[in-house]
Amino acid sequence: MKSMQSTNEVNVKTQQKGFSLIEIMVVLVIIGLLVGIVAPNVLQNVDEAQKQTVFANFKSIETSLKMYRLDNFVYPSTEQGLEALVTKPALDPVPAKYRKGGYLPDLPKDPWGREYLYLSPGEGHEYDIYTYGADGVPGGEGQNADYNNWEKPQ
Repeated sequence: MKSMQSTNEVNVKTQQKGFSLIEIMVVLVIIGLLVGIVAPNVLQNVDEAQKQTVFANFKSIETSLKMYRLDNFVYPSTEQGLEALVTKPALDPVPAKYRKGGYLPDLPKDPWGREYLYLSPGEGHEYDIYTYGADGVPGGEGQNADYNNWEKPQ
């Protein structure tokens, strides 16, 4: 009886097989199709989220600039930069009524890890806040597009 039982166990073990090459290929093709459909939608959402982040940061910086101006009657100069919203500038015009703790706890960076650019006075505006997009170079389209505070998001 023992020999018959161990023979059956051996037969069961030898009859178990893995997936065939065709089964694996079918699964890979299905996964490839899903990635091909899902990836463009996810990437498009990432680009849109980055764009929304830029404009949300613009609003936050603009609010802080307005508070700075209410206290000091001028916007920070280009030389003082946006850093004037975090620490009291030593360059002229030195603000007379700088808020304790500043106007922002820290400066946000654009979604690509770069500092926002600032001009005061701006080109046709009181100030300009802008970023050059993912590539960090003026001009471009898509994720490389430039964004600024005077144009509304599309």
